[in-house]
Amino acid sequence: MIGRTIRSAFCAVLGIALCAAAPAGVVAPPMGAIAMHGQPALPPDFDHLPYVNPDAPKGGRLDLAYLGAFDSLNPYNVKALSTAQGLIGNVYQSLMARSADEPFTLYGLIAKSLETDEARDRVIFHLNPAARFSDGTPITSADVVFTFNLLKAKGRPQQRAAFGLVKAIDAPDDWTVRYDLSGANDRELPLTLAIMPVLSRAHTDAEHFEDQTLQIPVGSGPYRVKEVKPGERLVLERDPNYWAKDLPISRGLYNFDVIRIDYYRDATAMFEAFKAGLIDYRVEDDTNRWRTGYDFPAARDGRIVRAAIPSRLPKGVSGFAFNLRRAPFADVRVREALASMFDFEWINANLFAGAYKRSEGFFDDSELSSIGRPASARERELLAPFPGAVRDDVMEGRWRAPVSDGSGGDRTIARHAIDELERAGYVLRDGRLVDAHGAPLAFEILVKNRDEERLALAYARNLARIGVAANVRLVDEVQFQRRRTSFDFDVMIGTWVASPSPGNEQRGRWSSAAANAEGAYNICGVASPAIDAMIAAILAAESIDAMIAAILAAESSEDFIAAVRALDRLLISGFYIAPLYYAPEQWIAYSAKLGRPDETPLFGVELSTWWRREP
Repeated sequence: MIGRTIRSAFCAVLGIALCAAAPAGVVAPPMGAIAMHGQPALPPDFDHLPYVNPDAPKGGRLDLAYLGAFDSLNPYNVKALSTAQGLIGNVYQSLMARSADEPFTLYGLIAKSLETDEARDRVIFHLNPAARFSDGTPITSADVVFTFNLLKAKGRPQQRAAFGLVKAIDAPDDWTVRYDLSGANDRELPLTLAIMPVLSRAHTDAEHFEDQTLQIPVGSGPYRVKEVKPGERLVLERDPNYWAKDLPISRGLYNFDVIRIDYYRDATAMFEAFKAGLIDYRVEDDTNRWRTGYDFPAARDGRIVRAAIPSRLPKGVSGFAFNLRRAPFADVRVREALASMFDFEWINANLFAGAYKRSEGFFDDSELSSIGRPASARERELLAPFPGAVRDDVMEGRWRAPVSDGSGGDRTIARHAIDELERAGYVLRDGRLVDAHGAPLAFEILVKNRDEERLALAYARNLARIGVAANVRLVDEVQFQRRRTSFDFDVMIGTWVASPSPGNEQRGRWSSAAANAEGAYNICGVASPAIDAMIAAILAAESIDAMIAAILAAESSEDFIAAVRALDRLLISGFYIAPLYYAPEQWIAYSAKLGRPDETPLFGVELSTWWRREP
């Protein structure tokens, strides 16, 4: 592993003063940005983010829409999954702001700078004295400490898990916050703390923080809440006194005077509203609609623009998630057999005109993926304490998802699935798979919209071919999310977005600590010491300074990549989900009255950079 020993050797040989700037235990001078790996891409005196138009005109209204409903304006508690969209980033902002064009780099915002040491076992944030909440009151270190303690006690599970690693916090003055992170062994923790929102202690009801609320929030962002119709509409208005409007990190952003967000219960009705000009922007997720549904007057005459944006990110995964808390999903053989019966080839050809690619791992189409790659010596070293946790074919890079003949009735895959289920103790009797007690293999697939229902019904029909009874239940968005947060389901469709810099989010998705934490996104209930160890390895992977990285570029990220690939292999071997598919591009459609920058950042379309061409 390239750690402090090799780093120190190179510093000694090369005489690089930068290497010795912050040895272990010594805090470096304040810096206005921090990257998870390597160095920030932008210089300290940058004028604006590279993917914005710094001269974008201000004004006009942006009309957006989402499926579902909402019953809360608090996006940070356990019940936040039915919170109104559009609050984070617009109303609530964090200590530092993320660049959408770098894997994980933060630049100063409420905290104008930070200090940390090489081991990242301490961090000091220096607040900008100009920072203000929307009511004009200053943001002080007392608000930061209040927020930290509140989210540590009552926040979402991933926040509680990360903040629980902090040994101590103190505020020596109104503009300084110090964290002691010793013992955490988590190099991402300073960044996790930097993206913490700052809540107003004067306007936040700590006692009832866990409850759903429609109280108008007081944040520090560029917008204020103007109108709320519970479950139907949220209207935001730009704050003319936004304290950070002239900072380089904000230049060219937040250009609309008003953002109106309407909620629809039906996808077809929402699309009709877009066709009628009531909605300015939509992300298209229906390949058939993308191919054939845009032949309407506004699209033909240029009032609607369509664009396919190439995706440069690792491809995450969506899939039918098996709830391991319920029998029979505790048996990996059952999960593997059920996953093999998702007939991607037939579904892609008959439902989606061949537009998608099959998902196989959790970081597909990237250097982080283990698919098709034999495990490196470093991966094997990481996995050595957990013999058998990764299957041989996955370890050797030979495993691939089953490929059907596309007929919708592939006999070979069905036969293999039945054989696997028989090894798990099931027998086929009168066309049904039953266990030793005669109980049938039956479960419910929970879905939240018609598109998911169509996909689940196709999956259920294929499962019925091998004697498995899968009932599809359609519920509304709010009920779906409530059942998800309480793990009240057998199987449901989940989505795990992949980052080019995986980190703390993996705790909430896969760690043993999150397996039974209400509201956590470990929806499968995975509790594996091997997976816990790989997540810890990802978070502990060391980086080196830019000068050495230029010399040792390949080796500098080897520990990190090995840890991510090892995690990928463990998740694949566990068959926790039946993977679906992904689109190689992001499909968007929008009003020609909107303007957007020429460059799309790494993370895809950023609406905060857009503007209205005319009022």
